[in-house]
Amino acid sequence: MPDVTRHDHGSFSWAELATSDAAAAKTFYGKLFGWSVKDDPMGPGPQDVYSTVQVSGKAVGALYPMRADQKEQGVPPHWTTYVAVKSADETAAKAKSLGGKVISEPFEVMTFGRMAVIQDPAGAFFAIWQAREHIGAQRVNEPGAFCWMELLTPDLAKAKAFYAALFGWSYKDSTSPGMQYSEILLDGKPIGGMMPPMPGMEKMPSAWGVYWQVSDVDGSASRAKSLGARTLVEPRDIPNTGRFAVLQDPQGAAFSIYKQAGH
Repeated sequence: MPDVTRHDHGSFSWAELATSDAAAAKTFYGKLFGWSVKDDPMGPGPQDVYSTVQVSGKAVGALYPMRADQKEQGVPPHWTTYVAVKSADETAAKAKSLGGKVISEPFEVMTFGRMAVIQDPAGAFFAIWQAREHIGAQRVNEPGAFCWMELLTPDLAKAKAFYAALFGWSYKDSTSPGMQYSEILLDGKPIGGMMPPMPGMEKMPSAWGVYWQVSDVDGSASRAKSLGARTLVEPRDIPNTGRFAVLQDPQGAAFSIYKQAGH
């Protein structure tokens, strides 16, 4: 796929892992996805490092060691989804007016851009990114890059209304026995999805999840397991769509892998 040079307002632009063991995470994901890593200091301490992960020398996401306050609060290792916006300040203010909570008010990230962290009305966290020097992911929708973002939420109707008003998303709804699903559309193109917890998943917290594209779901799931990951959802087909699995890395962060049918 050609290099990405910009992300439109309302599109998913970045995925970032907060982890309890950055060195181990770099090893795990490097072996699983073939990522290379570019480390940059983000503070005075030797552990204050921001690691951009790359495919073919192009950025696809990042990871960093969890802050002490996150660990003290019992925050588990997790992936954070970023959405591109024209104005972080205007979007954060709008999120508040729609019933969201701004966890981190808009702030500058050096010369790279401006961001904020928001919690939607059902409790799911996400970040917004107003790009300057750093656009976000330079490759998407190819092996080793993210290809889909998905929200698990207890109130699908409320979530759809919140994000539609915030980002201008529309939806394509489908229903099958025991499952509702809403594809997220931006300018008519599918970019992600939303769903309520399936039976047996009711206690799972509302959260955004990241799907990473692979060339072989079963092979990647098996390799992840051999590297210390847990399999949360065994590889399975989505009829006429593709194949996926849900995994948990050795530090405890959940993520999904996916291959589109016919590719």
